[in-house]
Amino acid sequence: MSDVKAETPENLSTHAVLTGRLDGAAGRTRKKLSRPWASIASIVIAFLWTVPTLGLFISSFRPRDQIQSSGWWEFFIHPEVTGENYVTVLQSGTTQLTILESFVNSIAITIPATIVPLMIAAMAAYAFAWIDFKGRNALFIFVFALQIVPIQMALVPLLSSFSRGINLFGLQVTLPLGASAGYAQVWIAHSMFALPLAIYLLHNFMSEIPGDIIEAARVDGASRGQIFLRIVLPLTMPAIASVAIFQFLWVWNDLLVALVFADGAAAPITKLLAEITGTRGNDWYLLTAGAFVSIIIPLIVFFSLQRYFVRGLLAGSTKG
Repeated sequence: MSDVKAETPENLSTHAVLTGRLDGAAGRTRKKLSRPWASIASIVIAFLWTVPTLGLFISSFRPRDQIQSSGWWEFFIHPEVTGENYVTVLQSGTTQLTILESFVNSIAITIPATIVPLMIAAMAAYAFAWIDFKGRNALFIFVFALQIVPIQMALVPLLSSFSRGINLFGLQVTLPLGASAGYAQVWIAHSMFALPLAIYLLHNFMSEIPGDIIEAARVDGASRGQIFLRIVLPLTMPAIASVAIFQFLWVWNDLLVALVFADGAAAPITKLLAEITGTRGNDWYLLTAGAFVSIIIPLIVFFSLQRYFVRGLLAGSTKG
């Protein structure tokens, strides 16, 4: 048998076992979190987390003079609502692009910077989990250790590499800094920074897949690529979705990498929001409205994938 299908009884039973383990772990976690002390702690944390957000939301609809002269809680004493802050933010921009164009730039940066590292990390995690090669453990420890390297340490070497050019299979590729570089250097930077954590998390999930299903596929004549695409990848979707949420939110809210690599017409919304406050921060009140303009897409992504989120977080807690 030269092929293997994802819908074989063995695959379905393995999927059921993994799903049952994840559901069981989620049930045990839910039971622990439903205890009185856990409920009280959750309420306190939720309150402390929600109050600043509520204050920011209320301030975004207050007039400028009231924002700068009084606290947001005084809105309940002297309520006055205006949409001028949102109008100003949506009409603001620089000489090269508007806030709406920077919003599109953020989408163009975030989607590839999420998909590319996930694809590479999934293949690397599969190799570390199920392919026996020389130096596998040492290389995995090295990749894991890269998580402790601060991003700031890599910015200068990356800038030097982009300015000198990158040698790809003997072909010299030069990425000019500035607007002419487009999004390429931002994609590369975000992908490099995301790979260590993504590989580690996906490896933990893939290593929990029972070895019987992998061995059965090998006996049936499936190649490593077929096992990865038709068995491992579908079973790993909860973890992939969870890592995708983290990576998407991190890239979308990033400012440091944007300041260094995304210049000119390729600037994302985070960089433009930092610039519309003025050189001395005189228009800081615009950030109240700008924050809620930039949060629209992350909210959509999170609520769309939230059913995978808990399963992905519990990926390493189902052993045994």
